[in-house]
Amino acid sequence: MPHIRISNDLPGIRGLMTHRPDTAVPLNALADALLRGDSPLSRGERELIAAYVSELNATPFCADTHGAAAAAQLDGGADLVKAVQHDAETARVTPLLGSLLRIAAEVQVAATPVREETVAAARAEGATDTHIHDTVLIAAAFSMYNRYVSGLATALPAEPAYYEEAGRRITAHGYTASL
Repeated sequence: MPHIRISNDLPGIRGLMTHRPDTAVPLNALADALLRGDSPLSRGERELIAAYVSELNATPFCADTHGAAAAAQLDGGADLVKAVQHDAETARVTPLLGSLLRIAAEVQVAATPVREETVAAARAEGATDTHIHDTVLIAAAFSMYNRYVSGLATALPAEPAYYEEAGRRITAHGYTASL
């Protein structure tokens, strides 16, 4: 049961955003910029980073929603997403994406600088400043989103199919249009 009274029956962050549209506008704009704006990372790769960080933060609503959006946009679909969420080190991703997932994991753990050797390893795989910037910002932002959803003990969807529909909606329309 959520820690606050929410004026709707929507699960997760959707319920919070519908309840407080004034805060939803900038939060959705940030998600749209991070996950759909210009980046050397594909939309699917960015959704995968968000899903991975959300899994590390034990926030199933975000992990499954962004996992579904990633699955809809990546070769390998849901199997790839689950493999990354289970063990990113053994998942079949490109060396570049694997190195960026390691950066994201370090950001998720603590508000400290990513280790120099982790950044150097990503650069050795072809990561540019923009790859590294976008990965760090996605990981930091999703740690905040995860804390928002989990901290208020929001409800999970009653139907597992909710996530696939959310993934399709996000893929087609993004975040600013998804309220």
